[in-house]
Amino acid sequence: MNGNKKGNLVVISAPSGTGKGTVINRIIKKRPEFVFSVSATTRAPRPGEKDGEAYKFLSRERFTDMINEGKFLEHAEYVGNFYGTPAQPILECIETGKTIILDIEVLGAKQVMEKIPDALTIFIVPPSMEELERRLRGRGTDSEDKLLARLKRAGDEFEEKSRYKYIVVNDVVSRAVDEILSIIDTNKPKGLN
Repeated sequence: MNGNKKGNLVVISAPSGTGKGTVINRIIKKRPEFVFSVSATTRAPRPGEKDGEAYKFLSRERFTDMINEGKFLEHAEYVGNFYGTPAQPILECIETGKTIILDIEVLGAKQVMEKIPDALTIFIVPPSMEELERRLRGRGTDSEDKLLARLKRAGDEFEEKSRYKYIVVNDVVSRAVDEILSIIDTNKPKGLN
């Protein structure tokens, strides 16, 4: 690719428990040329999570310093923890013509949409709120208070889905993956293969 071609910034959001991480992992396996943006967070790692893979785990102090230094494309606080997307790796991928996928919540996505209006935005929804609650309870990682906070937040996030260019129902993971890949392929920036 020559340096004049711009990459595709794909923003994927969904309420916690919708299966977004599973969908994105399968997209990356099917398209290893896509780049997954590693977000930063102040939350503790879940079992099996390694620093620098799904998240860069930072102290609250370091995260705050990076906010003050303007080093995030977006950032937000969610259920008591900060999450954010470091700007430099995203802008480098776009400049080199790569497709980069961001896994971010709705407040962060809104910030990205304001800064990069031609970003391809996709909102994943569960088949129903009952299914979402079942999935969250099945994780077994949250207290009842945190689980209820996640469900309330999910309801609030559903109100924002109309801001997104595409809405995909994650009823069957393989179907959702294929639909998202089709959306990405249909919306490639002009000049990219």
